[in-house]
Amino acid sequence: MKLNRHVCTWALSLALVFGLLGCATKRIDWSSRVGSYTYDQAISELGPPERSAKFTDGSTVAEWLETRGLRSGFVSGGFANYGPYYGHHGFYGSPMFITESSSPDICIRLTFDAEGKLVIWKRVNR
Repeated sequence: MKLNRHVCTWALSLALVFGLLGCATKRIDWSSRVGSYTYDQAISELGPPERSAKFTDGSTVAEWLETRGLRSGFVSGGFANYGPYYGHHGFYGSPMFITESSSPDICIRLTFDAEGKLVIWKRVNR
């Protein structure tokens, strides 16, 4: 059975939309939490931070991974031809090209004062 090209395109588009909707998560409004959200609440809600530092003034800065970046690579080009004897080989075709691309990890950096209350938040790329 041969499928119509438009039906396949439509089905693929629909699958992509549902896939993206399924990945959508509710973003936290960090600005509304400044002054009331505590470090203990952050650990309870987000788990242990990936990185944290405590300063001499008692404040704490901690980072949680929000979105893992994507990394991909692609190799294109020629091929190697190995002859009947192991010493006889050559490279034929166009040169090989390696293309790499990546996007950074996105982290949420929360700064808490000496009493453990959120004072600053920031989304950072790593």
